[in-house]
Amino acid sequence: MKRIVIKVGTNVLAKTDSSLDKLIIRQIVVQLVKLKQQGWNPVLVSSGAVGAGRNILQNIQIEDEAIRRQVFSAVGQTTLMKRYFELFIEYEIVSAQVLATKDDFTEGEHYDNMINCFEGLISQGIIPVVNENDVVSLTELMFTDNDELAGLTARMIGADKLIILSNVDGLYNPHQQVVHEVPYGDDSFREFISSEKSGLGRGGMHSKFEIATKCAEAGIETYIANGKIDNVILEIADGQSVGTKFLKK
Repeated sequence: MKRIVIKVGTNVLAKTDSSLDKLIIRQIVVQLVKLKQQGWNPVLVSSGAVGAGRNILQNIQIEDEAIRRQVFSAVGQTTLMKRYFELFIEYEIVSAQVLATKDDFTEGEHYDNMINCFEGLISQGIIPVVNENDVVSLTELMFTDNDELAGLTARMIGADKLIILSNVDGLYNPHQQVVHEVPYGDDSFREFISSEKSGLGRGGMHSKFEIATKCAEAGIETYIANGKIDNVILEIADGQSVGTKFLKK
């Protein structure tokens, strides 16, 4: 069966008050269920834990920023996974939590353990829901953002496609038009990518471009698209022209 990694950013999953958008989460789940029915093995890389925890613990009395992030993540991750599990099980599909650090993608025992975990889950028809382990990931142990985590995951499992969902329609040219296709090895678009980061997420378009380019180099067809558009995942999997497509090597 074909493998596809879908990364959903905080700006897709969260409302303006940082609480989880239950309607969007359900739409994501329904699309992944349909992907399975179409013969895909989906892996979901989901942000949103820190934002969910922040919304729950609005009056937290911790001044240290790193510890505050750890606490937000510990509380928010349970909320996020509870939501995913309950929605997937409605369709008789089991989902599983996979929390990762950078060490898990370094050659050696950690790498072997991680890939064995993915292979075991996928072989049983279980949908892995992957997120950075923010409870223990600090400074040098942190991924740049979940775009990087999604790219590493896609390369680890040998995915056919990677879809990076954000709150923008894709990569824009200087005329504010969506670039629908980036030829393999074409770096000319890099010069007009904005360095600004939008909303609640850690990443930006620079990060997405870099990850998409690396995955295309590894032979993975990669897309950047708007996760708030209805059926965007299904349309991309079906080969429709949605968002920005990075042609693989």
